[in-house]
Amino acid sequence: MTSFAPDSIVLNRKLPLWYQVSQSLRASILGRSPQDPLRLPTEEDLARHYGVSVLTMRQALKELEDEGLISRHRRRGTFIEPDARRGAPVRLLGSVDAIVAQQSGMTSELLDHGHVPVPTALTEYFPDLTEVAVYHRLRGDESTGEPTNHAVNHIRPELAARIDPADLTRRPMTKVLRDIAGADIGRITDTVEARLADPETARLLQVPLLSPILHYTGITYGSDGRVLDVAVIQYRGDRFSFTVTLDAT
Repeated sequence: MTSFAPDSIVLNRKLPLWYQVSQSLRASILGRSPQDPLRLPTEEDLARHYGVSVLTMRQALKELEDEGLISRHRRRGTFIEPDARRGAPVRLLGSVDAIVAQQSGMTSELLDHGHVPVPTALTEYFPDLTEVAVYHRLRGDESTGEPTNHAVNHIRPELAARIDPADLTRRPMTKVLRDIAGADIGRITDTVEARLADPETARLLQVPLLSPILHYTGITYGSDGRVLDVAVIQYRGDRFSFTVTLDAT
């Protein structure tokens, strides 16, 4: 069977190699012709093509697999999902420090916390766990106190054991995980989509029922690839904007 042929790129050493490779492959997959084969070359062949290590190549492929663009089968190979052309979320690279800075400057009220069975929707992120620690917080504008978002974090229990709930009223969760719980954060994947406020969200954010909100999902991965935290945050549509700056160099 003929394999899919990805485009070549010149890698920028300022950015993680796995990220650049994954984005190049993603562009090739989404821009392919319908008659192009669905099977990707082997990890070794792709690594040689891009001039990176096999480990880097595996990390890039894992990103595309998590996005649903490819599927990997032992002994059979790696294949592009037939419906991959239907569109996938844009993924942008930033730093953990940038995320911490964005989370700062807010008041934070801890509404509830405890341990619960892993929610069905999150089992793929915590396959080795039966329960997670959950923190519900209502965050607001520091100057006015007006609520701007409702955040629910699902944390690995061993990390939660190192967290004092009082820390979450003063510091962003990402900073608490990294600086207090000692988490070795490898990357964070963010997805933002538009939704309508349900009754509970409308009550907490003090907005009309079915008013527009931004639904954010943030997956925090450790350097070993395990998921450390799944954050689900509902932002008021009239108090939140999403701005992206791209460096062309």
